Amino acid sequence: MSDPRATVVLDDVGEFEAYTFLIDNSTIVYSSSQVNGSASVGLAVTLSAAKTVALAADGNAVIGKLIQVFADNTATVQVGDVLVLPAGNGASLTLGKKIVGALNASSAAGYIREVATGTAAELGKARGAILDAGTTTAVKVLM
Repeated sequence: MSDPRATVVLDDVGEFEAYTFLIDNSTIVYSSSQVNGSASVGLAVTLSAAKTVALAADGNAVIGKLIQVFADNTATVQVGDVLVLPAGNGASLTLGKKIVGALNASSAAGYIREVATGTAAELGKARGAILDAGTTTAVKVLM
């Protein structure tokens, strides 16, 4: 019989820490035709106002991953445990480094990169730790 501990799984624990936030209704919009209510599901989010999330732009603090958006302009956001997030365009991804928001090749927000340690303004916003950057569309980050 194989040892189940021989397989390392970082993001499949079944439960995760999540909260309900308002959406900015600009970078994140509800759509009844989209799976889980928005084309932005699965992307990195930041706080844009009290209790309100928007897609994380370059250098923004990342508070979590957008899980689902509802017609009443609220959303479920995963804020803890291991998040699987897409990397930005040409993003540096060093294991153990903290993350901030980034843009993709089309300059769209909602992506991540490692913090620029030489940029003081980013150091106060960075959080988490990159655990696995082997697949840039599915970077595993411990929050």
